[in-house]
Amino acid sequence: MSDTNIKEVVKEKYGNAALRVGAGGSSCCGASPAGTSCDPITSNLYDATQAGQIPEEAMLASLGCGNPTALAKLNAGETVLDLGSGGGIDVLLSARRVGPTGKAYGLDMTDEMLALANANKQKAGVENVEFLKGEIEHIPLPDNSVDVIISNCVINLSADKDAVLREAFRVLKPGGRFAVSDVVTRGGMLPEIRKSVLLWVGCIAGALEETEYRNKLAAAGFADVEVEPTRVYKVEDAREFLSGQGLDVDALAPQVDGKFLSAFVRAVKPTSAQSCCGPTCCNWGERRWRSTITFCFCARATPRDRSWRREF
Repeated sequence: MSDTNIKEVVKEKYGNAALRVGAGGSSCCGASPAGTSCDPITSNLYDATQAGQIPEEAMLASLGCGNPTALAKLNAGETVLDLGSGGGIDVLLSARRVGPTGKAYGLDMTDEMLALANANKQKAGVENVEFLKGEIEHIPLPDNSVDVIISNCVINLSADKDAVLREAFRVLKPGGRFAVSDVVTRGGMLPEIRKSVLLWVGCIAGALEETEYRNKLAAAGFADVEVEPTRVYKVEDAREFLSGQGLDVDALAPQVDGKFLSAFVRAVKPTSAQSCCGPTCCNWGERRWRSTITFCFCARATPRDRSWRREF
């Protein structure tokens, strides 16, 4: 599918999920005609203490694969941004952790989810929360304005993950932390197998291979990248769904077991910009004109933030 088509499918899927919750149902996106539920991906991610801090509708609207609020370090007074905030569960939990001197933003492109999130904000009585409409590839916040970026199984839905990571790097303050839960894959497998299992794992997933995720974060400028598995999926977890796709589940086991996982992905925006005029620069390059002027640049930077220096 094209980027536009993927976004429209995601909007429809998550918009319908929000409407189901609003009508008193569940958001579970993994349900198939055969009745397969989202478990074990979305179940038991939040403990009773956390559930008691938020409206039931926020919990029902959760479509995540992890719990970034439990794993990310959040300090009082910090600003947090949740990419793809859905019904607001992680935003509301983060807002309580950063306290009244902090701020928690939620970013979502789906009107229905934003309406549900704002309703949940009112029910929770949390003031230091703001939900923004927009796309995670184009974050509507200024440069260097956020201390921590979280996300819960949303980046895998983007057709342009490089843009998402560049934007995350841009809005983070120097020293800011990237701390997201996401679906990743490990090792190679047949394309048709990967596609079928990802449909089950992420509803509309385009999960990156673990090493590719690391490389993309590094290319965006991040340092100290870590990928920590939180749930590793077995073929038995998806047996009913895969059987319904006409696949021989037992034959698939060697290609599936242990190769699909939910993970907590961490990285840090360096505190000081690396010089872009020297051989130590990432993808260092130069342009010379008449041997008297040298333009040096960091090829990793985007046109928006690329810095140039002229030497005579």
